[in-house]
Amino acid sequence: GTPGRAILPRIRAAAMWASLAVLPILSACARGTDHLKEYPQTTMVPASDMARIQDDLYFLTLKLGIGVGLLTFAVMAYILLRFRYRPGAPEPQQIHGNTTLELTWTLIPAVIVAIIAVPTVKAIFSTQPTPRADALTIDVVGKQWWWQFKYAVGNDTVYTANEIHVPVGRQVALRLHSDNVLHSFWVPQMGGKRDLITNRVNHLVFTPEAPGIYMGQCAEFCGDSHALMRMRMIAQTPAEFNAWLANEARPAVEPTDSSIATGKRLVTQGACAGCHTIKGTPMAGIAGPNLTHFARRRTLAAGILPNDAKSLATWLHDPPGVKPGSKMPNLNLKDEEIPYIVAYLQSLQ
Repeated sequence: GTPGRAILPRIRAAAMWASLAVLPILSACARGTDHLKEYPQTTMVPASDMARIQDDLYFLTLKLGIGVGLLTFAVMAYILLRFRYRPGAPEPQQIHGNTTLELTWTLIPAVIVAIIAVPTVKAIFSTQPTPRADALTIDVVGKQWWWQFKYAVGNDTVYTANEIHVPVGRQVALRLHSDNVLHSFWVPQMGGKRDLITNRVNHLVFTPEAPGIYMGQCAEFCGDSHALMRMRMIAQTPAEFNAWLANEARPAVEPTDSSIATGKRLVTQGACAGCHTIKGTPMAGIAGPNLTHFARRRTLAAGILPNDAKSLATWLHDPPGVKPGSKMPNLNLKDEEIPYIVAYLQSLQ
């Protein structure tokens, strides 16, 4: 008479593991936005219309999955208890070909699939809209290994790197392409991933809903520094965004300090000029990031270092040593030159 008793511990164990599986989900939901500090690239706190559509679809599927799972466990528990082995008990009636049962376990999954399919199809079309006439168009280019963002300002083009600024409440239309290998644009709180493919332009359209700094990165393995190809999306009020864009369209400020002027000469007349552009100077390189307003960026080296004097000096001393596979070589700058270069670059507001 022991087989029935042996089943009970298994039922209790299954119930315990089911509880442990559900608890983290409930905990994450209850924590609200507090976990942004610990998980800055969470998808659980949507900040755009596109991300909210995807989030709603995810939770609909999750709730249905939990419901089906709990129902399945409940039915299994009932069957294990109701029809467990008992010494001397007659064998349960054997039934097969029950039309009602067969229709039930065919129709219920079909209904569940339909419940999921209808909002899924709707979400697909909702997250692939045609940009409105007043949408802000930004060209996104995946580099090795950093991000270039281009804004049209009249007949001019503003270039920045690794920080994409967008206005809250205005539709943003990204045109995504790569001039090298495959990349994938992903700012989790703004929406799903979208690939950047050579010789093809992909599109991502969304409307930011709240000001803030949203972390993102490349989500497609692209080489040595794939994990270090980071970015920040800065969502601003329309007034703040317009002020930022107007400043970015201006040429670099002229140095008034002699040490900064020395740094400018070292930068504009040295090896830096071969790869970088600083508007208002003879520099017109296109291989590296535009440095016209470099000091206004929060980070350098595609988001892996804070943009301060110490980090910049470390970067200039040996870029490949800081970022494996960096396309910026070690320029073998003299120790006495680096402070002047740092001073000039930090003046580019």
